[in-house]
Amino acid sequence: MKGSEPFKGYCLKIIRQNMFKRTDFIKHAPKITRWIDQYFHTIEDFPVKSRAIPKQVYDEIPDTAPEEGESLEVILEDLDKTIMPGITHWQHPNFHAYFNANSSVESVFAETITAAIGAQCMIWDTSPAAAELEERMMEWLQKAMVLPADFEGVIQDSASSATLTALLTAREVKTNFSSNETGVPNNLRVYCSTETHSSVEKAVGICGIGRKNLIKIPVNESMSLITEELEKQIQLDIDNGLVPCCAVATLGTTGTMAIDPLAAIGVICKKYGLWLHVDAAQAGSALLLPEYRWISKGMENADSFVFNPHKWLFTNFDCSAYFVKDTSMLIRTFDILPEYLKTDKRGTVKDFRDWGIPLGRRFRALKLWFVLRGYGLKTIRGILRHHISLNDFFAKEINKRADFEMVQEPFLNFSCFRYKPSGVDNKDHLNALNKELLKNINDSGKAFISHTTVRGDTVLRMVIGQTYVEEKHVKKTLEAIFSSALKLDPSK
Repeated sequence: MKGSEPFKGYCLKIIRQNMFKRTDFIKHAPKITRWIDQYFHTIEDFPVKSRAIPKQVYDEIPDTAPEEGESLEVILEDLDKTIMPGITHWQHPNFHAYFNANSSVESVFAETITAAIGAQCMIWDTSPAAAELEERMMEWLQKAMVLPADFEGVIQDSASSATLTALLTAREVKTNFSSNETGVPNNLRVYCSTETHSSVEKAVGICGIGRKNLIKIPVNESMSLITEELEKQIQLDIDNGLVPCCAVATLGTTGTMAIDPLAAIGVICKKYGLWLHVDAAQAGSALLLPEYRWISKGMENADSFVFNPHKWLFTNFDCSAYFVKDTSMLIRTFDILPEYLKTDKRGTVKDFRDWGIPLGRRFRALKLWFVLRGYGLKTIRGILRHHISLNDFFAKEINKRADFEMVQEPFLNFSCFRYKPSGVDNKDHLNALNKELLKNINDSGKAFISHTTVRGDTVLRMVIGQTYVEEKHVKKTLEAIFSSALKLDPSK
């Protein structure tokens, strides 16, 4: 009816007002903070590694999105019932697998604010504070770690992205910046040790150099790159008409925390004109400790360097600190300027979208700022030393056992060990026993560790880097290891 039109318009107005009304943050936020606080206080009650089976979580989630909005209470109930059983708890103090992705209350505070601000920090104009805080945080780290004064830093999402960034820059420098324009020649060579992280192999494929042009150099008994073999290979490639482009040195390999001889590698790279990238994703945080800065001797010859504050510096994933000596080479590699990104500040400020692969960038510097200020360098150094001392304790307990052995000397917060019962010398049998032991430990829910192979032997890795880990947690992991070993039958 005609008279009902005003009423319909009024109803539509009310519906629209409700539809676009912002949810009351003050009313609902306490429910989230209570959930987070409860999680912090009960995290040790969860099995460290999720016990979910494939498709368990998937099958519990409806196959279509709801037409009507649901209450926060209902969503949180399903979070506990459906999602949490499928979570492996990386912040659990008995998480000792891979390398840590540790966090802290300070970092969580900053991440909450970052999410609320919701800034896309691609260029200076899109949030000047984000760009300038990032610039300053990289300067704080550069000074605290005593990195070369000519290094400048940028935050990447991960060390994998930073390594790809380094290889792309090295590729452009070596080809006089022609590869971006005309394609990548098929004769460039990249060198690393056999122990270098798989992200290097992934990066050479992505950047067009090709995996067949990644040459893996043998390692010595300490699992460190043999520099004589590196120079021999470089010279051989030159003699065969190939073009050495980049070498990657690792400070703290993933398998055994080995330290490549950076100073000697740097001399070789300088001699033959190679870009030298240094991957210290995990161990780099140790450069905050004066007693461990020997591992960075020779850094002055490096062209780029990366470490992850999200691994061992109490900062939520993702936050990877990437430093480069000649920023003009980096920017020239990635700079592309469409009309819609032109500003009147260009050239006078740092537009970090030119310092890496993505255009879009999160405000990652804020959580680093909260962590460095909330803790202070003195406390951070104390926690790092505490983790190192806990690792020494762990290694001593392993060495007390006749049926276990340390495969490599413990270093920093890392130990590499294996089960080796008396009378069992067959390699395949020992490998099978260690794989079974690993499964039993992780299935127990009491601890989570991971494995690797060293000279063909299956070995177990123990990393002690969770922010709030204590000696009691290390003892609990030791108990899980030894009790799981008791269940094995070495004769089978």
